[in-house]
Amino acid sequence: MSSIYTPVVHPRIERRKREPPVKVHDMLPKGNPVMRFNTWLALKVTKAVGTVWCAYAFAALALVSLPAAIGSHNPVILVSWVSQTFLQLVLLSIIIVGQNVQAAASDKRAEATYEDADAVLHTSLQIQDHLLAQDDAIERILSRVTSLKAG
Repeated sequence: MSSIYTPVVHPRIERRKREPPVKVHDMLPKGNPVMRFNTWLALKVTKAVGTVWCAYAFAALALVSLPAAIGSHNPVILVSWVSQTFLQLVLLSIIIVGQNVQAAASDKRAEATYEDADAVLHTSLQIQDHLLAQDDAIERILSRVTSLKAG
């Protein structure tokens, strides 16, 4: 060990060895059975509603009431049908699909960032080892130079 430098390991490095990156599953409630059920149900509904097939089903459901809206000959009812029935039902599913795609991309980026940080940490530890070896070599050289000057 060099007398020039003594490395101090950051506490986060030890925690990182024990704790993998956080996943969505890790964020789910673990204690209260009611909270676990509510979360489970919300995830199931979100998964079901967040598909393009659900958007098609909602569009078909909304189209059932279109003839009545058109038959009313009232522009307010037609605008109401478009905004409150068709757009809300169909866009709900499409927005969830888009959010799922964005979340998957975000998860991949986070995992890649974690792996990059792990690689940088590994490289920096190698650099520290290399520098310690250099410190030892420098100390040996200085010791020889000092002994040559003294002799």
